[in-house]
Amino acid sequence: MTGFIDGLLNVSPLAAYIAVFCLVFAEDALFIGFVIPGETAAVLGGVVASRGEVDLATMMALVVAAAILGDSVGYEVGKHLGTRILKTKMLARHSGRLENAQDFLRRKGGSAVFLGRFTAFFRAVMPALAGTSRMPYGRFLAYNAAGGVTWGVGFVLLGFVAGNSYEAVAKAVGQDLAVVIAAVAVAALLAWHFRSRRRRQRRRRAASQPLDSPSDS
Repeated sequence: MTGFIDGLLNVSPLAAYIAVFCLVFAEDALFIGFVIPGETAAVLGGVVASRGEVDLATMMALVVAAAILGDSVGYEVGKHLGTRILKTKMLARHSGRLENAQDFLRRKGGSAVFLGRFTAFFRAVMPALAGTSRMPYGRFLAYNAAGGVTWGVGFVLLGFVAGNSYEAVAKAVGQDLAVVIAAVAVAALLAWHFRSRRRRQRRRRAASQPLDSPSDS
């Protein structure tokens, strides 16, 4: 892994963009997150940006796009291959964790797609599980996009701030730092949920109030 990290940090800017995009995309689309977590690639993208070799905003946009597109491909894989994908050798070895992910999806629905992005295993399998469960794509995409933006921007910025301390960050990523970012994301999701509910309640109250009848002339 150290050789891979050093190699990525010393490639040309274009190669860095392509490598980070492909690693984040493939994590969910092709399940390579079992080998190289996408969050490591996102952090390293931020590190490369901190050195002035690539543009920070462009790197964040690429990571977010790769996360959302990769999840969408993973969703389609699950939708079209169904439970067959869950019986492959690679996933069969993780049957217990798969059951936990499926239970989490049943209980939380779209929120599981959002929150699953902050756990390496769930991030790799949750899109396919959502497709297998036939979650409506529009609903999946909304939570997927929210999670992709929060996760992508958060971890690229983490690498940018860390700079050359990337080794220490890479060891902590997926543990305490991921928990902190996930906690912030959950707080934002809850705030959005309660604001939306209050707006719906106000609309229902307004709709239930009788209209004033016109006065007689």
